[in-house]
Formats: sequence, C-alpha cells, structure tokens
Amino acid sequence: MIDLSNKRALVVGVANEHSIAWGVAKALHQAGAEVAMTYLNEKAKPYVQPLAESINAPIFLPLDVRNESEEEALFRHIAEKWGTLDIVIHSIAFAPAKDLHGRVIDTSLEGVELSIDISVHSFVRLLRQAEPLMKNGGSAQTMSFYGAEKVVEHYNMMGPIKAALEATSRELASELGPKGITVNTLSPGPMLTRAASGIGDFDDLLKQAIERSPMRRLATIEDVGAVAAFLASDLARNITGETIYIDAGYHIMG
Repeated sequence: MIDLSNKRALVVGVANEHSIAWGVAKALHQAGAEVAMTYLNEKAKPYVQPLAESINAPIFLPLDVRNESEEEALFRHIAEKWGTLDIVIHSIAFAPAKDLHGRVIDTSLEGVELSIDISVHSFVRLLRQAEPLMKNGGSAQTMSFYGAEKVVEHYNMMGPIKAALEATSRELASELGPKGITVNTLSPGPMLTRAASGIGDFDDLLKQAIERSPMRRLATIEDVGAVAAFLASDLARNITGETIYIDAGYHIMG
C-alpha cells in the first residue's frame, strides 16, 4: 500500500468532483498526505470548498495562476504553516474558445500566449516557488493528453500546447533532479471533465477511445489518482522526466 504519511501536497486545478485534480487529491489524502487545495475564484469556491473540507485540507486558498499576489500569498502560507512541501500537482489548462475550435494555422498570437502562460508556464512558476520548500526532495506532476504526440481530431491548438508542457517537464526534471525532485507528466485518455468538455465533438472522442483502447474502457479520475500517489511515494524516487499514459492502452493503437 502506498504510504504518504508525513508528506505535504499542493493540488492546483480542482474545479469540481469530476476534476482529474480531485481524483489525485483524494488519492494523496487516502495514502496519508496532508493536502492543500486551491480554487480559481469566488464563482468556483462553492464547488471546491466541500471537497476540500471532505479531506480536511489544512490550506484552502484562491489561486488564479495569472495573479502573482495570490501565488505569493499561497506559498507564503504554506511556508508559515508547514515549512516544507513534498508534492506539487498541476492540473490546469486553458485556451480561448475561438482559438481552440479553429485551425492551428488560424490561431492568434494572443490566444497562443495566453494558453502557454496558463497551461505551461504556470507549472514553471509553481515549481519555482515550491523548490525552496522541497528541502527533502519531492514529486511534481502535471497533466497532458495523447494529442501532444499525435494529431487527435478536434484537439487542435491544445496539441502543440501540451507538447510544450511535456518538453518543459523534461527540462524541469533535469534541472531539479540533483535536489531529489522528480518531475513527471501524467497522460490520461479522454475523460468527461469540465475542461475536456470545451473540445469540439468530445462525445465522439470518448466513444472512439472506448472502441479503440485494448481494455475497451476509459480511465477514471481514481485511476489517475492511484498513479499520482505512486509517483509521489518513495517507491518512485527514480522515475522522472516521464510521460506516463493512463488511458487503457488507447495511445498504443494505430
């Protein structure tokens, strides 16, 4: 059984009970970790607060990753309350609808910059703040999708964005490895989450994933949580820089 007792985690990206980040937060809590959670804004808070309370989250603060003051306040609070941090889970992505639903060749510079900022560089910023708190090493994880590697219909500009995230994760793994910090990317298959619902013809994508995957099913947020808990444990201390698929084998099919 995975034992995360005495470990402290920050989970960013929970929007509701269907969020992949929530599956991870639950798994970390069940394995014994203390879990800090954030919420995007006051509109999102009512959906996230009951979840935070259900796992006795000792830290629950707002975080819009484009708001530098909120980010600084979050890590200041973590430093004051805990003094250390062992696990960082980054599960956020965004693209403007106009750019996401159109051709990549027609995307705007502003849309790409915003998507990179929220979906990729926010991971860099979180780890920059977390690094001095990870005094005993730790685990950092982010979320991608198969569309980063192959063209997936209707995934459009998020393919290049997620490819950038995966490449960034490998660089971070190289830089932080000497400090005992692992950095990995989890790549779940299609899931019915709030974020995924913005992708065009998403129901068709779900159906195709079930039909094409060797296991003939979709992964769940609990499946992702189980892998995240393993990667956060000492059992996975030598696994870093990897993109790990949790998609019932969907990615191996031609």
